Amino acid sequence: MALSPELYGTPASRLDSFVAQWLQPNREWKEEVLDAVRTVEQFLRAETFEGEGGLDQEVQVLKVVKVGSFGNGTVLRSSAEVELVVFLSCFRSFQQEARHHHTVLRMIRKKLWTCQDLLDLGLEVLGVSQGVPDDLAFIIHTRWTSEPVTVTIVPAYRALGPSVPSSQLHPEVYVRLIKAGGYPGHFSPSFCELQRNFVKHRPTKLKSFLRLVKHWYLQYVKAKSPRAMLPPLYALELLTIYAWEMGTLEDESFRLDEGLVTVMELLQKYQLLCIYWTSHYTFENPIIEDCVRKQFQRERPIILDPADPTHNVAEGYRWDIVAQRANQCLKQDCCYDNQENPVPSWNVMSARNIEVTVEQWGYPDLILIMNPHETISDIKKKIRRRQGSSGLQRLSFQQPSGERQLLTGDNSLADFGIFSDTRISLLETIGSEIQVFVKNPGGGSHAYAIDPKSFILNLKQQIEDRQGILQNQQQLEFEGQILQDWLAFGSYGIEDNDTLTLSKKNVRKVPFVRI
Repeated sequence: MALSPELYGTPASRLDSFVAQWLQPNREWKEEVLDAVRTVEQFLRAETFEGEGGLDQEVQVLKVVKVGSFGNGTVLRSSAEVELVVFLSCFRSFQQEARHHHTVLRMIRKKLWTCQDLLDLGLEVLGVSQGVPDDLAFIIHTRWTSEPVTVTIVPAYRALGPSVPSSQLHPEVYVRLIKAGGYPGHFSPSFCELQRNFVKHRPTKLKSFLRLVKHWYLQYVKAKSPRAMLPPLYALELLTIYAWEMGTLEDESFRLDEGLVTVMELLQKYQLLCIYWTSHYTFENPIIEDCVRKQFQRERPIILDPADPTHNVAEGYRWDIVAQRANQCLKQDCCYDNQENPVPSWNVMSARNIEVTVEQWGYPDLILIMNPHETISDIKKKIRRRQGSSGLQRLSFQQPSGERQLLTGDNSLADFGIFSDTRISLLETIGSEIQVFVKNPGGGSHAYAIDPKSFILNLKQQIEDRQGILQNQQQLEFEGQILQDWLAFGSYGIEDNDTLTLSKKNVRKVPFVRI
């Protein structure tokens, strides 16, 4: 077989031909590989595995799913690595899958040696390899060539049931996943059909784009740093899909060279990346919302698995190496046009725009479309242009399970982990007024403007007007002290952005006596 030309020596205008001629697998080769893998699938479906090691029941295979590049239709020529996820009858929960995962791998490994059809294919068991989660790897050969095929098997709990939904799942599926508390990504194989379909049903041109990025990654990143902890291919696939969605608005007709340049530029900004989808899970359930928002608080890059909100597929890897290689790629022929000008990139931000609802007591909500990397000062400028301002703008926000925080001008929404639609509070202070936060009895908090020289009773009047809690039912505390109505805020040392705690007093009713 002729060696493929170097990608870096291929002009940008020839990238479509490069993919078609050198990266697209031919049908005969692909069928040979899949025919050999079908022998593995038939073995798995036909076998009944005897329980051992605490698993005191017979184990049957419910379903075998081809995932990875062969499953989603983006396999590269001569890249004969096939991944199989096996759903088993013994797993009735995520917890059972975690408890018996390695026992099942040993059972499958033992049974492999009893399958004559696989022995005829030159079976070579490589053993259990560590991963997220661990898998069983072995080698077989095609019937007509000596080209080895590496097969990995991952046992999994069938969390989706017998049918695979085409849209959002019932939130309870993800609630069970989150409460299972496994290592991030350990239970992702349970959602492998969603992961496969996320790529499989995409346009043919996008799959060519995916092949091009994967080829670059394997040849110019992984091959040159074989011992480094580099990101999985799945992370690169998701990043590429995001670039296409945002850069072309999902247009099926686009230029590969522009797409390649866009991905390389995004890889150089890896420390800003926060990418996620809500095709299968949303923030409407509080447990899922809390899980995803906590992910947003973590160190970037963040690329959340569209099928598993607990798994940031980008976490813990040497993205700095990838960024260096991306910088080198942008200097090569594949990123320059025929006039030796750099190929332009698509306009793709490192995070999606979000809807920011600005609430101000006594005024209608204001809706702004912002990018998380815009500064708080930018938000204030937009507010001033939309509705004007007579005082000092004070912006704050509160996560569902956190404290209210002040949003300061030099920071961005991203600095506070805000990457999804959110509500923020606007308070205007005039002259000597300061801002205080009041934690409510039922949770949450509000911001109020007060003069440090004014009485506590003045704040209670604001609370009554805003929340309907009568003044004589309110009890305000600051640092363990109950605040007295006719004392000033300054006498308690209350300063700007301090937090007070509001509780409701049990007011005894005086019986009415008729005289």
